[in-house]
Amino acid sequence: MSNKNIFFLIIGILILGTIAAVLLRSLSVPAGPSKYDTFAQCLKEKGAVFYGAFWCQHCQAQKEMFGSSVKFLPYVECSVPDGSTQTQECTNKKISSYPTWEFSDGTRLTGEVPLAQLAEKTSCLLPQ
Repeated sequence: MSNKNIFFLIIGILILGTIAAVLLRSLSVPAGPSKYDTFAQCLKEKGAVFYGAFWCQHCQAQKEMFGSSVKFLPYVECSVPDGSTQTQECTNKKISSYPTWEFSDGTRLTGEVPLAQLAEKTSCLLPQ
């Protein structure tokens, strides 16, 4: 066998190995619920609303506290796509800073709110 043939054989094996690894990984059991799924869902059920803007670093940090459970947050995007103004919903609610959490009793907390404080405010159980 020539060096050229050995080279192509090795490349072929590497490609097949990569394809096999990708297929095996895609067939693996999906990950279970994340740590804060139930907590984030409870916040929504208790009437809490998280107002933020995509360009807001503190909003991003608040979302990161929830990890992959962020998808369950009762989040309202207040910025229009170009970031120049606020949506009508947030204007009507008089949201003046981000992030803003509004609760069912009408009270608000602004800035990055610790999860323990959100739990206390809503009576939602915070996982340990």
